[in-house]
Amino acid sequence: MSNWIDLRQDADTGIESVRAHFIGHAYDPHWHDSFLVGFTEQGVQQFNCRRQRHQSTPGQVFLLEPADLHDGHAPTADGFTYSTLYLEPNWLDTELRVLFEHAPRDALPSFSALLHHDPRLAGATARAFATVHQRELRIVRQTALDDLLACLTGHLHWRRRLDPDPRLPLTAQIARDYLHAHLDQDIGLAELAQVCGVDRFRLTRAFKAAFGLAPHAYLIQLRLARARRLLARGQTPAAVATALGFADQSHLGRWFRRAYQLTPADYRKRCSNLPD
Repeated sequence: MSNWIDLRQDADTGIESVRAHFIGHAYDPHWHDSFLVGFTEQGVQQFNCRRQRHQSTPGQVFLLEPADLHDGHAPTADGFTYSTLYLEPNWLDTELRVLFEHAPRDALPSFSALLHHDPRLAGATARAFATVHQRELRIVRQTALDDLLACLTGHLHWRRRLDPDPRLPLTAQIARDYLHAHLDQDIGLAELAQVCGVDRFRLTRAFKAAFGLAPHAYLIQLRLARARRLLARGQTPAAVATALGFADQSHLGRWFRRAYQLTPADYRKRCSNLPD
């Protein structure tokens, strides 16, 4: 069986549902700006995340937070199949605060672990995925999502919103914020180092220690995450490439395929139902 991806987007919530199968190398290290809630259907899904290697097997649920850097690989010959819901952070935060009436205002939802053996959560995830992916009636989708949220509450905690974050070097935080504010610009490493008040070698070491990526790789991931949003809204790959500082459409396409195993045009079509 060759690699395949089936992706849809729910117009009401912005939730993406992805079912896919991969053999061998699945995708390069990348992150999403969504919360991922998914389960492995078949095979062994191997991925590196949070500086550890993990293996998800059938029945396990995996929970990833926005900016969790991860890759994907099938260590066995039969590959792996998985289903995942990509939950918009604003949607998830709003819904959870209905369940957590006393949730602190200066906090963010956070998953307690990456992998879980929880049959109730696995069942709720599978049902929510099926109703969203198959575009069931709105009341059916909302009921299944409510059940998923109720199951997730046992695996969540509220993490204080820290700015600046004392767990990270200040140099890395300054550089990260500058990249976020100028992600569409052709930023040089020397320029970034000057903003941080250090030489570029110290900057690179501090940045990689904090985020697991060199500044240039982090910038690419920022652009790819933004590209997904713009493409889902119907913008053309050419327009997105220009807006985000890629050299051209093919440059965007090469990076996009490495991260997501889809072309920008295919992703846009699946999310927006617009012609190429």
